[in-house]
Amino acid sequence: MKKHIIDFEIIENRSLHSLYSLLVLRPIGAELPDEILPGQFVEVAVENSPGTFLRRPISINNVDREAGTLWLLVRRAGEGTAAMMAKQPGDKLNLVLPLGHGFTMPLPEEKVLLTGGGVGVAPMLYFGKEMKRQGLTPEFLLGARSADDILQLDEFEKVGKVHISTDDGSMGEHGVVTTNSVLNQEWARIYCCGPLPMMKAVAREARRIGAECEVSLENMMACGLGACLCCVEPTVKGNVCVCKEGPVFNINQLTWE
Repeated sequence: MKKHIIDFEIIENRSLHSLYSLLVLRPIGAELPDEILPGQFVEVAVENSPGTFLRRPISINNVDREAGTLWLLVRRAGEGTAAMMAKQPGDKLNLVLPLGHGFTMPLPEEKVLLTGGGVGVAPMLYFGKEMKRQGLTPEFLLGARSADDILQLDEFEKVGKVHISTDDGSMGEHGVVTTNSVLNQEWARIYCCGPLPMMKAVAREARRIGAECEVSLENMMACGLGACLCCVEPTVKGNVCVCKEGPVFNINQLTWE
């Protein structure tokens, strides 16, 4: 798939939480690439940030073809992401996109669950919207520490049924996502993105109930093209670059127990 380097204008910077912002971007003097798949990501150049030398990988949160915009859900994790979140409407960001391989689209008859924790909910929104656009019916399982940490709930509820787990029980079921009662149902496929321990736990649950499972890994990815080798992940076929061979993997490809 062809890669593009495009300058985008920030149309909106919406604070969702003290640690999260939604950046709505529109390409400058260009069109959005024709094919952007759910699960792919972008590499963002962070200018005027002295300690930020490398681009930052950010999952694609949504593609709005009608408005011609791309959404990025950004979590403050360091100087680079803090600089991105400080941008104002009218400022520019340079992106390389689309990068990596996305999720496998399920079959129409398959019952599927899209699971996200923290900023890992980001790719699930676009995936769910694409499924709905194709006539499929996704359900979501979102996990967070508390009700205040559940992100974009209104957007998810427009797409499909939403199940919630919070560590403190302030919304949905009390506990982590893998204790949510929705996992007692029969699912053909489960998709997941979030903290590594959460993804490994979801993978174990998927194996328990006999569901196919794909996870989106969040290894450090500096170049996004498989050149720097800082995102290497062991698989059953040897070490691979997550940015190039992933970030989405079927759990049977991974060496997880």
